[in-house]
Amino acid sequence: MAKGIAGFLELLELEPIEVNIFRGARLEGARRRVFGGQVAAQALVAAGRTVERGRVHSLHAYFLRPGDPEAPILYEVDRIHDGRSFTTRRVVAIQHGRAIFNLACSFHADEPGLEHQDTMPEVPGPDELPAGLDVPPDREVGAPLAYVDENGLDIRYVNGPPWQPRPAGEHERLWLRTREPLSDDPLLHSAIVTFVSDLTLVGTILRRHGISAWGRDFFAASLDHCMWFHRPFRVDEWLFYDQTSPAAYGARGLSRGSLFTLDGTLVASVAQEGVLRLGERP
Repeated sequence: MAKGIAGFLELLELEPIEVNIFRGARLEGARRRVFGGQVAAQALVAAGRTVERGRVHSLHAYFLRPGDPEAPILYEVDRIHDGRSFTTRRVVAIQHGRAIFNLACSFHADEPGLEHQDTMPEVPGPDELPAGLDVPPDREVGAPLAYVDENGLDIRYVNGPPWQPRPAGEHERLWLRTREPLSDDPLLHSAIVTFVSDLTLVGTILRRHGISAWGRDFFAASLDHCMWFHRPFRVDEWLFYDQTSPAAYGARGLSRGSLFTLDGTLVASVAQEGVLRLGERP
């Protein structure tokens, strides 16, 4: 396995501290606050380590306080419910004695049932798009993007990267995958997708107005983050991430996303509300 992706996987190797308590490593290269996708991914791993059967099918998270990038994060898992079909967990992320993040997630053993899905839009495939992000270093939001690019995650924008001038558009679209094969652990694949899903959702609000993520001063942060995992998938195979922002008002904006496999299978849905203040430095 390449050194880059191995370094990223270390982020998801939580240290057991006590029964239902885990400690997570920090994201190298972070700046003023912990990246929200890191906390969400680590919290999901903490929850999954206490579940005996089923795979995660939904998560609902709230970002409560900015995380300190210089301090480890403790994850306390509450085993709320263990049922025959569904298992529910609650996770609180703690730094300096205070909660910074709260997650509720549910796991389900697949059952036979009705099947349908939305159709994937027609877009250029990943092989038709430039590889490599070349993220500018002059914005805090760039740190996680640069991190994933340097540590084994391949992200390719359909409409061009957000730090380049672009016309206003309803969708932010990109392909993503790890550059190296991963183990078959479905929790690992779900955690990495959770991490990556938070990278670009708030920026989708700017996309509606044709504003470059590096074009002017602004403050942006995730308020909550929800995901529904519909079908099994692998993040070491190409996933298409289609995002749009249906509404924004009062310095808050809603973003939604859909994740498809290369053959057009819808595997996950995402929704997030974020705060975005123009004219304010992060």
